[in-house]
Amino acid sequence: MLQSVYSAQSIRLPIPILRSICGSFSTKNKFVKQTCFHTNFNGLNLNFRPVKAASPSVDASTMTAEMAKRDVLIALSQIIDPDFGTDIVSCGFVKDLEINETVDEVSFRLELTTPACPIKDLFEEKANEVVKALTWVKKVNVVMSAQPAKPVFSGELPKGLQQISNIIAVSSCKGGVGKSTVAVNLAYTLAGMGARVGIFDADVYGPSLPTMVSPENRLLEMNPETRSIIPTEYMGVKLVSFGFAGQGRAIMRGPMVSGVINQLLTTSEWGELDYLVIDLPPGTGDIHLTLCQVAPLTAAVIVTTPQKLSFIDVAKGVRMFSKLKVPCVAVVENMCYFEADGKKHFPFGQGSGIQVVQQFGIPNLFDLPIRPTLSASGDSGIPEVVSDPQGDVAKTFQDLGVCVVQQCAKIRQQVSTAVSYDRARKAIRVKVPDSDEEFFLHPATVRRNDRSAQSVDEWTGEQKIQYGDVPDDIEPEEIKPMGNYAVSITWPDGFNQIAPYDQLETIERLVDLPIFT
Repeated sequence: MLQSVYSAQSIRLPIPILRSICGSFSTKNKFVKQTCFHTNFNGLNLNFRPVKAASPSVDASTMTAEMAKRDVLIALSQIIDPDFGTDIVSCGFVKDLEINETVDEVSFRLELTTPACPIKDLFEEKANEVVKALTWVKKVNVVMSAQPAKPVFSGELPKGLQQISNIIAVSSCKGGVGKSTVAVNLAYTLAGMGARVGIFDADVYGPSLPTMVSPENRLLEMNPETRSIIPTEYMGVKLVSFGFAGQGRAIMRGPMVSGVINQLLTTSEWGELDYLVIDLPPGTGDIHLTLCQVAPLTAAVIVTTPQKLSFIDVAKGVRMFSKLKVPCVAVVENMCYFEADGKKHFPFGQGSGIQVVQQFGIPNLFDLPIRPTLSASGDSGIPEVVSDPQGDVAKTFQDLGVCVVQQCAKIRQQVSTAVSYDRARKAIRVKVPDSDEEFFLHPATVRRNDRSAQSVDEWTGEQKIQYGDVPDDIEPEEIKPMGNYAVSITWPDGFNQIAPYDQLETIERLVDLPIFT
């Protein structure tokens, strides 16, 4: 049972990265049933306020259903999500609240943001505890679930990508550093945490996935009705690679490769996925730019080795992701050391990983040792985290998996709330991701500063839209995120404006706005 897998006695993940956004576990995945995450919850502070009955003085016989629901919500608001710093009621996690007045029974569902979370049971436990503390409650029924898989991106995505919550790029820009090993083991770690996961091998010239996993069906099939590609599967993880297309390795020019990658990624029937892990090929060329244009990447994981030569190429990749507004959330330094005679030995030196972290401000660093079993598992078709889920390598990947879950949840939350319309102030509120600054813009000023071809002549630079063409009292009808870099604003005249965060930061700001409490 999953409860025993995640019991306090069997868990040993580092406490700092356990502060992740939680969700439900899937028992359909065979890998979930055999994986055991190790963490010690001693000393873990989830910021739960003191538990007290919300209305101890109210007589249950005179309490109305509305009063009872208010009591329950007040009790649940004592539980603070440690990442968002907000109570679970304000986060919108509490769903389907029902009160059975006949037997004083309370039922509700906690819909959390991701199904990959090792502390979901703690939220369930505390929800039961705070509601049972109400004097009139005799029984509590809590159902744990996660939000449906969907991208934050508001644009028109290809059909195959419309039900994918997070797309994670694993990149190194340097061949032979173990990037595919990290991508595959990360994917199976996320699957072991209960997430629905897919792997896309974006290397057409030298696909690694067919060697690293052993699906029963080693050929991609096509749905004759929809003309879409049906991914193959191994232990519950969906797989797409050019190596499964029956063609082996490709010999073709760059533009053709980009077309193949685009087709494989966007026409595959991925279905609902919480995480799609993309194993990028070396370099910063056509394939990388094509993927970044086609797929709304949530985040990137960078793989390097201790050598200086590796750092030079990795730095190029980090700069590429920075220009494309894709946040790098972790660095994995592979082949760091080996252990002998009870000591760690560093045959390739030290410092490449920490140099990437320090120079580019990437928040998390993970070290992988030189381990014969890790190399052998890549050749055997069984990922290391599957063949040895209790080993030290698996523990490192568990740490990385929780880090990715946590960072993706934060990014989605930041992006979804970065730009909004404050109707009370009649102003557009802006809080760019990774910035503590919040400011307000006049809607008419934002509309007048549109730089698209509909507002500015592309050849002459002449402003097509005039100041008086935009009424001062104009209000946006809808604001939606466009990946990690911009928002889409729909105006009453039907115009759809794409407003990059960089541009919004340069627009004249409103000051001395009234404060509403």
